[in-house]
Order: sequence, then C-alpha cells, then structure tokens
Amino acid sequence: MDLGLADRVYVVTGGSKGLGYATAAALVEEGARVVVSSRDEGHVTAAVARLGGSGRAIGVEADLADPGAAGLLVETALSGFGRLDGALVSVGGPPVGSVASASDEQWRAAFESVFLGAVRVARTVLGSLDEGGAVGLVLSTSARSPIPGLGISNGLRPGLAMAAKDLADEVGPRGIRVFGLMPGRVMTDRTKELDATADEGTRARLLSTIPLRRYGAPEEFGRVAAFLLSPTAGYVTGSLIPVDGGALRTP
Repeated sequence: MDLGLADRVYVVTGGSKGLGYATAAALVEEGARVVVSSRDEGHVTAAVARLGGSGRAIGVEADLADPGAAGLLVETALSGFGRLDGALVSVGGPPVGSVASASDEQWRAAFESVFLGAVRVARTVLGSLDEGGAVGLVLSTSARSPIPGLGISNGLRPGLAMAAKDLADEVGPRGIRVFGLMPGRVMTDRTKELDATADEGTRARLLSTIPLRRYGAPEEFGRVAAFLLSPTAGYVTGSLIPVDGGALRTP
C-alpha cells in the first residue's frame, strides 16, 4: 500500500531513538523527510546518519521543556525542507515512583516536558499546517488505566489524551487531524529500564497480561504511527489508538 508520504515533511520529537526513531525510520522508508529532535546532540547526529543523511533528515538538539523548542522545530522544517505536514510528539517517560512519593520538583519537571512541552509543540505545529496535516501524540496505556509504579505518568497522560481530543475538535474544520497513540510494553530503552527494577516473577506476570505473550518491537509501533500520520488515514482523528499487544483491558 502506498501511504502517500512521498516528499511530505514531519517533525518527530524524541526522534533519536526508541518509538520516535522507529516512527522517523518508517516515515523515511515511505519517502517522507523528517526533522528529528532530542536533548542529546550526539544521539541526534547518529540518528540523522542512520536515516540517510541531510537529504532525508535534519537533526535538532532541543528540550521540549524549553519554550523556544517548538518554534525552532517548525522553523527548521520550513527552512530546511520548505514545508511541514505534521508531527509525532514523543517525550521521555517521567521518573518511576508512586503519586505520593514523587516530589513537587519531579511533578513540575514532568509537567513542563511531558505535558506542557508536548502541548506547546502540538499547538505550534498545528498553527503551521494546511488541510491534510496531522499531529500524533505518544501517550501510554496509562492514559486509560494506571500502571503500578508510574504515578506521575498515571497523573499526566490522561490529561494529555483529553488535550489531544480537544485539539482534534478545534482543528478538524480546517481538515487537520490530531490523534493519540498508547504504546504498551514495547522493547525500548525505557522499557528495559523499568524491567531492570523488577524481579523475574514480576516480569513474568507482566508478560502474562499481554495476550500476544511478547513485548512489541519499536518498528511495529513506528509503522502504525506512520500510517496514522499519512493521508491514507485521512478519516482518523480524535482517536486514542493502543499499540499494546492487547494488554489494555478497557474498550
């Protein structure tokens, strides 16, 4: 299937590794060009090289908690590739811990990056899109059901999911789409970090809650995200799509 992505341009935050990189790679494979960002300059440079170099990708060192990051990403896409068709907004997960154990400082830092930073990028990108554009926000299954030990994520992701639906209502009349993606246990560095804090029995129980009985591969997530950003998914908006092997128990 031709997804209609040839020569389209997308911003992918958190695009140097994990789910962001997998999405950037899927977009480039389908003929799109990408602006990838990360807080680590070395990771961004390496990602651009893997994605095919400057003809296919531009790298930007940026922290979404920085109010200037959103504008920088949009300007880089427009100046570097001459257009912008959408974005995948992915940010790193907040620290592990319960709601009660997290400090005010941890809550504030997570809000600035996970919530406000994501909303700011989405809002800024949407302001530069024409009809046919699309923005996807990477959430978590914690947007629907709490995950033990991830109290801050459990607190922030549902709000971000509702912000995505509100944005979809606002920009829909312009022919622009907004959706959320809810990854489950996908084998990224973040998942490996979380697994390292659990014993073997806990990991086995986690695996048993996934009907497919395995973790997902980042590439599986990336292909779903690329499809949803593409014109082929032109009637999908305001939706929260799980990519979790069936683990989420809510409809």
